[in-house]
Amino acid sequence: MTIEATLWDQEERFWTQGADSARNMSAKNAVFVFPYPTGILSGDALWREADVAQRWRSVVMSEQVLSVEGNIAVLAYRVSAERGDIPLYEALCTSTYLKDDTKWLRLTHQQTPTS
Repeated sequence: MTIEATLWDQEERFWTQGADSARNMSAKNAVFVFPYPTGILSGDALWREADVAQRWRSVVMSEQVLSVEGNIAVLAYRVSAERGDIPLYEALCTSTYLKDDTKWLRLTHQQTPTS
């Protein structure tokens, strides 16, 4: 699998496989920025937060951009996601990954709602 395919697959799993999967794919001191009221999360707080812990039923990523420089990769995209009774969630997102030996780990993730 190419670096591009690996990272986009990992990013989709971040949305659909829940907190345990996200924890295994993230750096120990990762920082996530969610819309208000959740805000900035890092450390153990990441895995207790509903915005991270809940799985999304479906996710569509578009306008995908990938920039790789050595062991650092940045993904930027527009997402449309659904779960439960919540209306369709649409946002612009970025995630930064660091390659640690043979595994890509998420360092940051940020979401800006578009509606």
